Amino acid sequence: MKRLLFALLCLFSLTARASEPVATTADATEAEGFQPGEMILHHIGDSHEWHWFSLGEDHYTTYLPVLAYRAGHGVSAFSSRELAEGKTYDGLKLEHEHLVSEDGAKVYDFSITKNVASLILSAAVLLLVFTAVARGYAKRGTEAPRGIQSFFEPIIVFVRDEVAKKSIGPKYERYMPYLLTVFFFIWFNNLMGLMPGGANLTGNIAVTMTLAIITLLITLFSSNKNYWAHIFATPGVPKALLPIMIPVELIGVFVKPFSLMVRLFANITAGHIVTLSFIALIFIFRNIGVAPVTLAFGLFIFFLELLVAILQAYIFTLLTAMYIGGAVEEHHDADYQMGGGDGATPAQVH
Repeated sequence: MKRLLFALLCLFSLTARASEPVATTADATEAEGFQPGEMILHHIGDSHEWHWFSLGEDHYTTYLPVLAYRAGHGVSAFSSRELAEGKTYDGLKLEHEHLVSEDGAKVYDFSITKNVASLILSAAVLLLVFTAVARGYAKRGTEAPRGIQSFFEPIIVFVRDEVAKKSIGPKYERYMPYLLTVFFFIWFNNLMGLMPGGANLTGNIAVTMTLAIITLLITLFSSNKNYWAHIFATPGVPKALLPIMIPVELIGVFVKPFSLMVRLFANITAGHIVTLSFIALIFIFRNIGVAPVTLAFGLFIFFLELLVAILQAYIFTLLTAMYIGGAVEEHHDADYQMGGGDGATPAQVH
């Protein structure tokens, strides 16, 4: 994936440089009309409006509410339509999708942006879907599931048996609500981000950071004395090495959620960039012969992203369960011996 991104960036660079010496004034004007970098960044970034698509000169956009507070000016509430195309309204304007005040005053932006609207929409979808699933269980009890219930039950059972039970152990039930919420929240938003006009919510590092922080807090508040004993008195490590090991173990506590945050953010964002880059090649070369090739590769990456959508949800949930399992695990003498009194190996103890 990294090599593919690097190759595409080089291709964009070479294409731009090759066209400069021979471009006429009209060609230069036409080339300046399409900026692939700006198009891609606009798609993967947040904004104060939700642009769905364009047909010729017509743009189909939903303008979202702008809510801002400035000291000495109070609260400003209006539609983002007032700020479209670089306009200024009530002393406010948008600079690279950041709300700024003309007089330089500090602006506290509480607007309903594209990502916030997508978050609300996905939460509503999750509530509707799983309310229907819950009604199905309440109505049919232990009978064979039907409809939407029959689709989600195998996935829920998989998360319970293959993720929660195996990673956390006997105490898994109390963490199932969070694990299921994380799994379906990430999966649904990954899929919604692949829809035309969809927001790149799980490709927003603020969202992935929030999920990682929640995982960290649950892990720390669920931890027992054995978890902290392993950090401050690592079994089997000579006491002389503890001054080195303790900082390493403490750093590891925060590196784990950091890796969760970056992994989800990077994988989802990279998929969007690669797909859009292939599509942008059509407009860069301005040759219809390029279209079938770039569209084929773009569709391949798109269908690959459908797999990545559920895979990233699974990985995030699995690692979360593993971190929680390490925090609630009870001490076993056999963990630090070649075998227990009954001949059990460390793997068999678990």
